[in-house]
Amino acid sequence: MVLRPVGITGVGMAVPERVVTNQELEQVVETSDEWIRSRTGIRERRIAGADEASSDYAIKAAKAAMEMAGVTPDQVDLIICATVTPDMPFPSTACIVQDAIGAKRAAAFDLSAACPGWLYGVVMAQQTIATGLNQCVLVIGVEMLSKVVDWSDRNTCVLFGDAAGAAVLQPVSEGKGILSSVLGSEGAGGQHLLLPAGGSRRPASAETVAQKEHFVRMNGQEVFKFAVRVMNEATVEVLQKAGLTVKELDLLVPHQANQRIIDGAIKRLEIDPEKVVVNLDRYGNTSSASIPVALCEALEAGRLKDGDLIACVSFGAGLVWGAAALRWGR
Repeated sequence: MVLRPVGITGVGMAVPERVVTNQELEQVVETSDEWIRSRTGIRERRIAGADEASSDYAIKAAKAAMEMAGVTPDQVDLIICATVTPDMPFPSTACIVQDAIGAKRAAAFDLSAACPGWLYGVVMAQQTIATGLNQCVLVIGVEMLSKVVDWSDRNTCVLFGDAAGAAVLQPVSEGKGILSSVLGSEGAGGQHLLLPAGGSRRPASAETVAQKEHFVRMNGQEVFKFAVRVMNEATVEVLQKAGLTVKELDLLVPHQANQRIIDGAIKRLEIDPEKVVVNLDRYGNTSSASIPVALCEALEAGRLKDGDLIACVSFGAGLVWGAAALRWGR
C-alpha cells in the first residue's frame, strides 16, 4: 500500500476573555508574582466562565481551523477531541462539536492522553488519511483545567489555564506534511500527576469531595525531571526517524508547561531560543490545547512559513509523551 502524505491545512484557536494575573492570585492564595514567574515563567492565564464548558471553545477553534483550510462541515470525515476535561463523561465532547458545526457525515470520539493528547490525535488522524480511510479529519485539543484545580493549592492553581486549539488534516503534496512521529508512555509514573476521583476506582461521593480528590494532584519535582528528559529524547528521536537533525529545524513548538522545562530542552538540544515558540507567559499550561494554540500564534506572527521544518513535542499525565516532525505547507 502506498501511503499518502498528510499535513495540517488549517489551524484555529479560542481562549476565554477573562485574564487572571499573578497579582490577582496573590489575593486568593499564598503566593506572589515573583514566586510564580521565577518558577514557571507564567504571568497570566485565561479562565473560562462558570457557565462555560470545553465544547464552547472547541467549537470556536474548530470553525476557525475549517475556515483557514477552506473546508465545509460536510467534508469532515472524523472529529477527534483530545481532552481530560470533557463536558461530561458521555456523550463525548467530539459528538457535541460534531452536532454544533453541522458535520453530519463525521464520526467522532474523545481521546484522553492529557497534555500530548492533541499530538496523539494528529498521529491517529494521519494514519486514517494516509491509508485512504478518510480525506479530512478535524483534531481538537481543549481543556477547562480551571474547573479541576484546587484554588487553595498554590503549587497547582498558578499553573493552568483554559483554551482550545484545532487543526484540519488532509492529504498534501509530496514532501510536505507529517514526516515522522513518536508516542510513548511510562505508566509506572502515573501517580505523579493525576485526578484521583470521579472514575470507577473512586466514584464521586461526599468523602471524595471532602478530601478534594476531584482536583489535580501533582508531584512537581518528579514531573519536572521526566519532562526535561523526554522533551530532549523525543525531539531527537522524531527527527532521526525523518532522517533530519535539530540543526535543520526552523521551529520547535514545545508543550507550554514551564519555562524552566523549555529552557532545559533548549540547552540540551543546543537550539537557538529564537527558533522556539513560547507563549506560556500569557496562557499558562493549557494541556492538550497548548501546541495548536502556539502554532496558531506562530503562524499569525509570521514565524511559520511554507516549507519550514517544525518539531512539536509534549509530555503529560500518564506519564505519556509525543512528538511529530512536519514540513509546513500544502
